[in-house]
Amino acid sequence: MNYFFDLIARRIADPDKIFIEAEGCDISYRQMLAASARYANALVAAGVAPGDRVAVQMEKSPAVLFIYLACLRAGAVFLPLNTAYTPHEVGYFLSDARPTVFVCDPDRAEAHAPAAREAEARVLTHGAEMDGALFARAAASADTFTNVAREKDDLAAILYTSGTTGRSKGAMLSHDNLASNALTLVDYWRFSPEDVLIHALPVYHTHGLFVATNCVLLANARMIFQPKFSAPHVVAAMKRGTVLMGVPTFYTRLLEEPGFTREACAHMRLFVSGSAPLLAETHRAFQERTGHAILERYGMTETNMSTSNPYDGDRIAGTVGLPLPGVSLRVVDPDSGVELPQGEIGMIEVSGPNVFRGYWLMPEKTAAEFRPDGFFITGDLGRIDANGYVQIVGRGKDLIISGGLNIYPKEVEGEIDALPGVVESAVIGLPDSDFGEAVVAVVVREKGAAIDDAAILAALAGRLAKFKQPKRIHFVDALPRNTMGKVQKNVLRETCA
Repeated sequence: MNYFFDLIARRIADPDKIFIEAEGCDISYRQMLAASARYANALVAAGVAPGDRVAVQMEKSPAVLFIYLACLRAGAVFLPLNTAYTPHEVGYFLSDARPTVFVCDPDRAEAHAPAAREAEARVLTHGAEMDGALFARAAASADTFTNVAREKDDLAAILYTSGTTGRSKGAMLSHDNLASNALTLVDYWRFSPEDVLIHALPVYHTHGLFVATNCVLLANARMIFQPKFSAPHVVAAMKRGTVLMGVPTFYTRLLEEPGFTREACAHMRLFVSGSAPLLAETHRAFQERTGHAILERYGMTETNMSTSNPYDGDRIAGTVGLPLPGVSLRVVDPDSGVELPQGEIGMIEVSGPNVFRGYWLMPEKTAAEFRPDGFFITGDLGRIDANGYVQIVGRGKDLIISGGLNIYPKEVEGEIDALPGVVESAVIGLPDSDFGEAVVAVVVREKGAAIDDAAILAALAGRLAKFKQPKRIHFVDALPRNTMGKVQKNVLRETCA
């Protein structure tokens, strides 16, 4: 038995039903099964064995989902990479994960070739326009495939997340991590075969890849697959859609769209927001405009989804709702690990079938992030109110979430500090109405150095993905420090706000 894919296949009540509506084509569940089989055959022929990693950096297209499903069927481990990552950044992931195959856009193959050779990964190209070597191999392959046996604890995916050293850590997600969480969300959010999800999220991130896609698959529902978020296009799709999953930026942009009215979203039943904090004012403005209360939930790469505001019941602005069925959540003193009384702020810890299996090739880091009783230390600070609702009040690791994407300051600081004319830097996140948080760099220049904003941004352009690059740069004579010499980022947030 292939634990997760067999579950998906068993829940397809009507194979001829449309699974994906994409630009210029409709794809049925039957066609999805055939396509994923073709890609599974092509990957196996390219040397992929059970447990091997398959890294993918592709522009959003249905083919990305077919390759993900093909990896499940072949017993491989799917490793999606943000399309904004530079060859320099991709090189780290390839050297760490050592994938057997690396799939990338034909236009990027030459730039990625040195890192792929170093990691001994075979490069197979695939474009969003259905071209490239992997596409050709899949097109020539059989449309049936005998699924490789996988148990519930076998790895299904590795998603890289920010690390305390400034380098990303590979979160290992099992078949059961994905399956159990998707089944819970389908039930909790009332997904049915009649639902039509407007899919405008990226598919290299847990939100768009696992939450959105897996809910549709396990509900035998349909999705309107949009290449990227566009407020006018999303509003137009609401005539047929029933659910939208998005990051806070989606909702601020929709509120700025003239055509977004109560009438325009009359066909919709659910709006979900996550991956970054939603401002209470956005929640209120959205409800006043549409009559719909946005449903906020809380999750992370390592835990999938842990909490959600209720489908039936109060969706309270500024909260992420209640622990999902089967998930245990507690707030503890960060130092002692002792559980705190209700209402007190502390470290959030989570336990349940949703929680990942550990960090790739980091047994010591994995052990440090789990309590002896199996609770995962999230690094997020929060509290549980008297009504049982969870509030996230901050992050204990200085992580910045901008537009739903994780940015670890140390990585950005390392690139800035290496520039000629820079003594040191500190990177912080400041509230931003559009992106949730904006990346801001505070820089100390060498005496007499002429380096300015433009020079720093130009230097970072080839080193860091666009979403990691600072939106503002402040120059100061010295960084504030406490008596132990640690930079006081709380002071910088106040002075730079």
